[in-house]
Amino acid sequence: MYRYDEFDRNFVLERVEEFRDQVDRRLRGELTEDQFKPLRLMNGVYLQLHAYMLRIAIPYGVLSSRQLRKLGHVARKFDRGFGHFTTRQNLQFNWIRLEDVPEILSELAEVEMHAIQTSGNCIRNVTADHLAGAAADEAVDPRPYAEILRQWSSLHPEFTFLPRKFKIAAIGAPRDRAAIQVHDIGLEAKRNAKGEIGFAVWVGGGQGRTPMIAKRLRDFLPECDLLAYCEAILRVYNLEGRRDNKYKARIKILVHEKGIDDLASAIDQEFESLKGRSLELPADEIAKITAYFSPPAFSDLPATSVVCDIARRTDPEFESFFRFNVAPHKVSGYGIATISLKPIGAPPGDASAAQMDAIADIAARYSFDEVRVSHEQNIILPHVRLDDLPAVYALLAKAGLATPNAGLVTDIIACPGLDYCSLANARSIPVSQRISERFSDLRRQAEIGELKIKISGCINACGHHHVGHIGILGVDRKGEEFYQITLGGSADEKCTIGEIIGPGFSSERIVDAVEQVVATYLALRDGPHEKFIDLYRRVGVSPFREALYADA
Repeated sequence: MYRYDEFDRNFVLERVEEFRDQVDRRLRGELTEDQFKPLRLMNGVYLQLHAYMLRIAIPYGVLSSRQLRKLGHVARKFDRGFGHFTTRQNLQFNWIRLEDVPEILSELAEVEMHAIQTSGNCIRNVTADHLAGAAADEAVDPRPYAEILRQWSSLHPEFTFLPRKFKIAAIGAPRDRAAIQVHDIGLEAKRNAKGEIGFAVWVGGGQGRTPMIAKRLRDFLPECDLLAYCEAILRVYNLEGRRDNKYKARIKILVHEKGIDDLASAIDQEFESLKGRSLELPADEIAKITAYFSPPAFSDLPATSVVCDIARRTDPEFESFFRFNVAPHKVSGYGIATISLKPIGAPPGDASAAQMDAIADIAARYSFDEVRVSHEQNIILPHVRLDDLPAVYALLAKAGLATPNAGLVTDIIACPGLDYCSLANARSIPVSQRISERFSDLRRQAEIGELKIKISGCINACGHHHVGHIGILGVDRKGEEFYQITLGGSADEKCTIGEIIGPGFSSERIVDAVEQVVATYLALRDGPHEKFIDLYRRVGVSPFREALYADA
């Protein structure tokens, strides 16, 4: 895990004191809200429906136990006792007072955390595969490169005021667990036949009111050229991206209007002007940062665990947790445990201060002092001995964190929606809660299998509804909340944008509509091993549309 150097510490502390003065001036009335807005946004502070919201950066989703305890402390002292983990691997506090923000940022700085570049038209928090450094299918750990990009992009003078916000995501495995094809830049770290590291590069993905899948620019960009090539992309975007209309200012619109071939040519021309200059990534710097992400001191363990196997045979609840929430680890004798923040009937992504403390304690004892935040709004214990899994499960169950539903129909992604957000048209959280309760029976969830439901309360798509197997978009229709369904979206390596199936459903009918979609899938699938997304790609939208609108 990366540790701040002296420059990092001084930089963050100076920013805290600078913002403390700006807040004081606002509270004294020396700054108007219009004057203060760009200043607070540069420090991750939003003004929502009921209170200020503070968004904390969690670079590439990695937290230490100490940092997680500090987040729990902030939730307890300054908020209402909980925080909300987001689809950007960040944490939001939704009930803070403006006058407390400088003190919160000061406390966060004590554990090497901040809220810089979690808002504004800049390069946002760099995200990554939440299983990085642990996944059995990983070719390259992407975290060192995500950290390099974080350092390079932090207050980069040329890219502080871009046409719009800019998001970068990185993976290091053939399976995409970070949704890189719906990012402005998506990177897949890989190795060529010689074992050299390079990157497949995508550009121009995004969701919102105009969802688009990124285009591949490079299949193998040499490792040393990473910064120069990313700089070339940003320079072209900064120069040619539209500033006349914020809805058309993302790089995806530039890709669409200019064409990928012409854009690639402009990027290559800019890249050639940069290549070989100071932006070439030196091998010693790569090695230095990679060393921060060296594997923990794993023990030499057998591939199977007698303790774990006995628990699976004798405890049905643990068996369910192991089946759905534990993934294979690259090291023999270890597993990766997902802590679901989607208990039945609860708001997705929320964790209480007590739960954060409990997870921190478990991670310190059983996961080499490390946790991850996934873009699916769950927490990951990346390195757990198989022998320790029963004990970990017992502690999670005690804290209300052992729901065995990772990847299932109740593992729902949802934005805060109209309960919090001033941009939202409809509520997301109550719909997710009702769907969760409708499908609460674990046997039924297991029968349905992998099914990703994603809910957004407005067209900005913070709930990633465009890439949900079942996507739900809240809309306002003459003062009433309606919900539009899309089907067939996917955020993995076979990324697709969901198809709108027809008119929206009222709040009263939306859960029944989801039930009908699931029933149609179960009736049509070719046996229990055919996943929803595979069935949809085989039969298309027609049978679902007919089932939903037969009486229309």
